Amino acid sequence: MQQRLVRIIALACVFTACTSSKIRHYQFNQKTAAPQLQQDVVLLKKILEANHPSLYWYTPKDTLDAAFNAAINSITDSLTEVTFRNNVASVISQVKCGHTAVRFSKNYSKVIEQHRYPCFPLSIKTWGDSMVVLGSLFPKDSIFKRGTIITAINGKNAQELMAKIFPLISTDGNSNGFKSQVISSNFPSWYKLAFGVDSTYSIGYLDAASIAKTKIIKNFSPVKDTTKHKKDTIGKPVTPPTIVKKPSKHQQKQVQLLAKRSLTIDTANSTAMLRVATFSGRLKPFFRQSMKKIAQQQIKNVVVDVRENTGGRLENSTFLTKYFVDKPFKTGDTIAAITNNIKYKKYIPQSYFLWLPMHLFSKKKADGRYHKQDEERKITKPATKYHFDGGIYVLQGGLSFSAATLFTSNLKGQKNVTIVGEESGGGYYGNSAMFLPTIILPNSKLRVILPLYKLVIDSSRLQDGRGVLPDILVLPSSDATKQAKDVKVETVKALILKKQL
Repeated sequence: MQQRLVRIIALACVFTACTSSKIRHYQFNQKTAAPQLQQDVVLLKKILEANHPSLYWYTPKDTLDAAFNAAINSITDSLTEVTFRNNVASVISQVKCGHTAVRFSKNYSKVIEQHRYPCFPLSIKTWGDSMVVLGSLFPKDSIFKRGTIITAINGKNAQELMAKIFPLISTDGNSNGFKSQVISSNFPSWYKLAFGVDSTYSIGYLDAASIAKTKIIKNFSPVKDTTKHKKDTIGKPVTPPTIVKKPSKHQQKQVQLLAKRSLTIDTANSTAMLRVATFSGRLKPFFRQSMKKIAQQQIKNVVVDVRENTGGRLENSTFLTKYFVDKPFKTGDTIAAITNNIKYKKYIPQSYFLWLPMHLFSKKKADGRYHKQDEERKITKPATKYHFDGGIYVLQGGLSFSAATLFTSNLKGQKNVTIVGEESGGGYYGNSAMFLPTIILPNSKLRVILPLYKLVIDSSRLQDGRGVLPDILVLPSSDATKQAKDVKVETVKALILKKQL
C-alpha cells in the first residue's frame, strides 16, 4: 500500500512539475531563436555538472568548458532543430560516454518518417578508412553493387567524411568501432544529418578491375503511385489491391523473439551457436533452456554471438555469464553517483521515480559519492547446473556495448575462451549507466540521456578508453561484403575444426 502511494505521488509530481516534452503547433525542423538555444546549452551544462557521475572521466574540465562556451558563442542566429542537435551532439560526444546521447525532440521524432526523402541513395559500410557498398536504393543500379569500394563522396574520402559524422555520435572512451557500426546501419540518414541533401552526388569508386572512376548519381526520392485512385471506363480499380494476410500474434511474437535471441546446434561438429542480440526483456528462461539442451547433447563448443548486442538489463548479462565464467565475479568494483537527489528535476521527468531507489539503495561514503554498496560487494558464483566447461568462442563487434561489454569483459582472458571479431564499443574499464533518465531542454525540447552511476568493472584494468580487445582480430573486407560471407563465423569454425584434428 505504501509503495503504491509513493508511485501515485511520484506520478502526480511528473504531471504537475516537469517541463513539457512537446512544442505546440510544431512545424518540422522549425527554427528557434538564438537566445533560447543559448539558454538551453547553458542549462544543459549545469544539469550535467550537477548530476553526471563521470563528466570529466576522459576529457579535462577546461577542455569541456571550452567546448560548451564555443557552442554557446557560435549561436548567433536562429537555428533549425537539426543544426542545433548537431551542435549539442558535437559537445556531448567529447564527454566520451556512450550513454550520454542526444536525441531529437518528440515532435521531430514523431514526424521524421514523413520526411525521410530525398536522401543519399547508397547504403554503405564503413570501418577505418574504408567504405564499401551494401546496396543501392535504385533497383537497376548496375555500377554500385554490393562490395563496390567507394573512395570518395563529393570529393571527401572516408576519413574526411567520418571527421564530420563521428562527432554527432556518442561512444565510450576512444573506441570508434561503435560509431562506424551505427553509421553503417543507416548511412543515408547519417550522411543527410551531417551534410544535408544534394540533388546529385559525385561518387569516386573502384570498378571490377580496381580502376578508379567517378560517377554522378541523383538523390533518391520514391515516385508516388498515381495509379492508386485511377479508374477504368467501368469505374473499377486498374490494379486489384493485393491483400496480405496479417501474421497472427503468435507468429509476430516468434519473429520478435528470434530477432532477440536464437540457438542452433550442429551435432556433427558438436557446436552450438547462441545468438544474443540484446540483454533486454525476459531472457532467463531462454538461457536456462539453451544451456540445458547444450548439456543434454554433450556439446563440446559454444559460440556466443553478441555482435549486435548494444546492452540491456545487467541481471540478464550476469545470468548468462554464470554459465561460462570459471571463477566468481562482480558487476563492478565501483557503482557510484555524485548525488542521491537529482538536481534540476523540472527538466528530468523520470527523476521523480528515481528519488526513492537512489535514497534506499545508495549510501554516501568517504569519497563523497553515493555508492550502491550491496552491488559493489555482491559476488556472483559460476552456475553449478548446466555450467559449460568446453570451448567458448565469443563473437564481438563495435555494437557490443554496455551490458554486452560486461559479459565479454568477464570472460576475457579465461583459458577456454576465445574472443573473435573487433574491439567492443563499450568500455573495458567501465562506463556510466545504471539509471538513464532523459533531460528535456525547455526551449528546443531536445532530449539528452543522463546516466547517473559510474560503473568501474575492474579498477585493476588500464583506464585507456579502449573497449574489450578481441583475442583474434577479424576486420570487415570488401570481398567478404561482396560475397555476403560471415568471416567471423568462418574464423571460429576453422578454429574448432583445427582443434578437432
